[in-house]
Parts: sequence; C-alpha cells; structure tokens
Amino acid sequence: MVKNINQIRKDKLIRHAISDNTDVIQFRCFLLMPYVRCKPGLKVRYRKLTHYIRDNHRIFKPVVCHQSIVELMKRTFVCLSISVILLSCGQNKTNRADKIYFNARIWTGDSSNAWANAMAIKGNEILYVGKDFQSFKGTNTEMIDLGGKLMLPGFIDNHTHFLSGGYNLSSVDLRKAKTKQEFISILKDFCQQRNDDRWVLGGDWDHEAWGGELPERRWIDSVTGNHPVFVFRYDGHMALANSNALKLAGINRNTKVPAGGEMKKDGAGEYTGVLKDGAMDLVNKVIPDPSEKELDEYLQAAMKHAFENGVTQVHDVGSYGGWTDLATYRRNYANNKLDLRIYSFVPLSTWTRLDSFCKKEGKGDDMLRWGALKGFMDGSLGSTTAWFYQPFLDAPTTGLNVTDTNDIRRWVLAADSAGLHIAVHAIGDRANDFILDVYEEAEKRKPGDHRFRVEHAQHLSSQAIPRFDQLKVIPSMQPYHAIDDGRWAYKRLDDARLKRTYAFKSLLDTKAMVTFGSDWTVAPLKPLEGIYAAVTRRTLDDKNPGGWYPEQKISVEQAVRCYTANNAYAGFQENKLGSLRKGMLADFIVLDQNIFEIASENIRDVKVLRTIVNGKQVYARE
Repeated sequence: MVKNINQIRKDKLIRHAISDNTDVIQFRCFLLMPYVRCKPGLKVRYRKLTHYIRDNHRIFKPVVCHQSIVELMKRTFVCLSISVILLSCGQNKTNRADKIYFNARIWTGDSSNAWANAMAIKGNEILYVGKDFQSFKGTNTEMIDLGGKLMLPGFIDNHTHFLSGGYNLSSVDLRKAKTKQEFISILKDFCQQRNDDRWVLGGDWDHEAWGGELPERRWIDSVTGNHPVFVFRYDGHMALANSNALKLAGINRNTKVPAGGEMKKDGAGEYTGVLKDGAMDLVNKVIPDPSEKELDEYLQAAMKHAFENGVTQVHDVGSYGGWTDLATYRRNYANNKLDLRIYSFVPLSTWTRLDSFCKKEGKGDDMLRWGALKGFMDGSLGSTTAWFYQPFLDAPTTGLNVTDTNDIRRWVLAADSAGLHIAVHAIGDRANDFILDVYEEAEKRKPGDHRFRVEHAQHLSSQAIPRFDQLKVIPSMQPYHAIDDGRWAYKRLDDARLKRTYAFKSLLDTKAMVTFGSDWTVAPLKPLEGIYAAVTRRTLDDKNPGGWYPEQKISVEQAVRCYTANNAYAGFQENKLGSLRKGMLADFIVLDQNIFEIASENIRDVKVLRTIVNGKQVYARE
C-alpha cells in the first residue's frame, strides 16, 4: 500500500520517525530490508516502516544502495550504538535517587541480602539496597551520612488502642502509683488542677504494685470533687468508678450484673466501684463522646508518640467502638493529616456492617486500610477473668466468657465467608483452644489464605502450641506483658500453666508466624522495650535477671522480625512492608546503637534517631 508522505506524518505509529531537518536520505528497514532512497530533506528513523513512500506523485521503491556493504554495516552499527546510548541515558535518569542513606549498618530483613551499608530512595519506594550506590546519585540527590548507625525496617505494632493512647498521654497517670496513698494522691492532684466537672478517665493503675488490694470508691470520693471518675486497670479489663460516676450510670446495690461482667461488693452489700469486663459498659455508655476535634487531637498526639519510638504502622483494634476510630482516621487522611500507616479493626459483632462498608468503599490503601474484625473470648489474667480449664490459685473461678461462645462461632464463620479478616482476643488456655477449634472449622468450610489471628495467645495448652502453625493461625503477642505479669503471675497460676505462658520460642520452633506489639495503652508503645522483653524475659522488678521461664527467650533477630516482616504478613502486606529491598515502600528507622551487638539488657535504653514513613522523615531526634 502506498501512502502520501503527509499521511505518514500523521500516522500514530511512525509520526515520531520523520523529520524534515536533515539531508540524510538513507533508511535501514527491519532485518534485511535494503536502504530506501528518498527525497533529500526527509529522514525516516522508524525501523519497521514497510510502506512505499509517495511524494509529488512519484513513488520511491526500495533499491539497493550503491554503497559498499562495509558502509552499510558501519551506518547500522552507529545507529544501534546511538540508540543504546539514548536508552541508557533515559534509564539512568529514572534511576536517580531522591535520597541516598549511606555509611550505615542496614539490617534488611531480606535473607538474600541480609546486610548492606546504603539505601537509595525515590519517591516513597526503595530504589536500591547494597554497597555500590554511586550510580543512583544524581545532581539533586540528597546524600545522608548515617555515621555507621543501625537502620531497620520500620516497626509495626500488631495491637493498639491508639486513640485512647493519645488521650492518656495528657490524662492522669496512675501506673506510677506504688502504694494506696500514692494512688489517692495522684488522683487528688490531677482533679484539683482541673477546675471543672469533666470526666476523669485513663489511669492505667496496677493494684499488684501495692500488694494486690483492689481500690474502692471510698478511697477517692473525698479527693475527686465534682468529677465523675472512671479509671482503668492497665489491662483495660477492670476499672474503678467513684460515687459520682456510679450515680450517673444509675448503679446501686440492686443493679444486676451484666452477662460477661463482674462487680465487686463490700461487706455491707454495696458496690465498691470496681467493675470488670462486660460490667464496665454500664458506666461507659454514660460517658460523653469526644468531639471530632478532640479525637483529631488524640490522633496527632498518638502519632507523634509512635514516631518517637520508631513505629511506622499500627494495627489498631479500637478505642471508641472501632467505627468512630476508623472515621477519625479517614477524616484525617482526607485532610492530609495522616502520616502513620494504620490497619483499622472494628468489632466482630458488626461484621455485616463492615461487609457492606467494604463493598461500597473498598478496603483502603497502603496508608489506611480496613476490612478486619476484632472479637473477644475472655478477659485478662490480672483481673481474674481469663478463661481457663482450672480455677485461679487465688480466686474460686475459671474466668469469664466475655462473648457467648455460640455468637463467636457464628460470627467468625459468617465473616470469614464474606472475605473479612478476623482476629479474636484469647488469654486463658480454654479460650485459646476454643477459638482454634472455630478457626479450624472455618478453614474446613472454606479453605484459603485466611490469616486468622489470636490476639495475645497468652496461656496455651500443650496441644495448642503446634496447632498455630498447623492451622496457619497467627499468634499476635505482646512481649512486654511477660516481664510485667511475671512479677505476680505465680499468685494466679501454677508452674505447669506458667511454663506455657508467653511461649515465644516454643511457637517459633514449630514455625508459627509469631507477631509482636504492645497492646498500648496496656503496655508502652515502645518496640525496643518489647524486644528487650522477648530477648531477656527479665521482669520489671529485676527479680529474674536470668529471665522468667528463660527457656522461652528468643534472639534479637527473631524479635525484630516479629516486629517487622511477620507483622507485615499478618496484615497482608509482606510484599510492600517489613523488609528493606528494591520496590518495597520506604518505611525505616535509624537507632543510636546496634541492638545486634550490644548487651541484651541494654536494648531498652536504645534511642530512635530517625523515623521515615513512605519516604518522608516524620521524626528526628534532636
């Protein structure tokens, strides 16, 4: 087919192959096509051109050029060389990094390239990790000398109550109370500083710190003024209300204890103000909801705290019913005020709502995601509400089912069928066995990549330990709890049960995908303290210098992996986060000491120097 030269110029396939700015008249066609001799002034560069060229009603047919074959080869070689050079230049331009971090000790988490000393970043992705970084350096590349400091993938926390954590940063701190009188004095000082009648929440007290006596409302009524007070034990499964709070909640001596809860009474039959698990809802429901402005402030404070501690993502299981939390994250993300990655969970009981929400809104993106559910099997060890086969040593109970077991089973099976991600809180051995049975049933009904999670997996039966890997269920654990509970757990449980408590090594030995986090505000949002706990198991009272049940200690590398790559897997992001390699999202931290080399007991003193999320530095230690 013959085309007019003007038609050729308009042809989408070859319009860039024609130029009128030269007197070159030879063209080499694809493969063995000979030169085409054309009108002077026309250059055709498109190598697959197969049309005859018509110009001024004259057809120029392919003819063999009267030059020697040597000349033909020379011209072909030159053209090919120029093409390669141009292609190379284009590639080099795209390979120029925005930032290069060098002179570092980089633990990559990538088994094929475990250690490196430089990393190049372009945009929000890792361009290169290795030693020879010079080829990625461009005119505008920012060069950052880390002075030999340790770089790690950003820490991911598998379990937080993030917004309440942000609130607690400016609320009353009862964790430091070591005596009854200190408990009272701290509350008194805090209430006197607030000249109003707002609710006083938070607290995070631990009655074991002063010998185990539970606080009572009569301790604090005279020092809290007009404030309604509802302060929580640090595990979140027990709280103390003063008389003002009980009155607002309508609680009197005749109030019926809700299912899944417990309320302490004194010798006269009056409630002491201590409420456990399901009973806490009686007070929670009368506490005013925070405003959007207040929630946004909690989030900003919590993110700042997270960055200071090297946390680049949290899996958040909710503080204000899950849905309010998610709305807060979405609002801030839409306003470009979310710099932390968040995987947001909502209550398992609301799975139908989440299913509809995901069908309409999708499941988010790499910064903010949802589509996950969190349920409860039981309470906690400290509140004697964890569900065991045998009673506690110091209480005539085997614990509580916070949620009816029939409901748990029904919700898990239905939500899994809908393609939602499921995590269930289980502390006691019986609670863990039950939820593993439910997960096994779900797998049989619908085989697939569920990545079911057991939040805490704290006290396990001997048969439960191998089942996690067998069923591919993720034990979502919090190592700081081990060195905290280890101070007093002997009061609650016998040695046989304690040997299977926080069984990090036993689970890893069976190839279970163990993940780590904090349960903030139950424990500090400080992964380095969590690593210290997992590696040393030295209790907070320093009474176990060799480790509390030391056979469950693990290595630093194992602990770091549980905070990085394993957590990425637990959130379906192992191909984007958790390790430092080309193409991964640029989330990483820099520490002031090398935790792989220093004495393990010093790990908790290590400081975060830099935190980078999505290629952006969000924290730098002054």
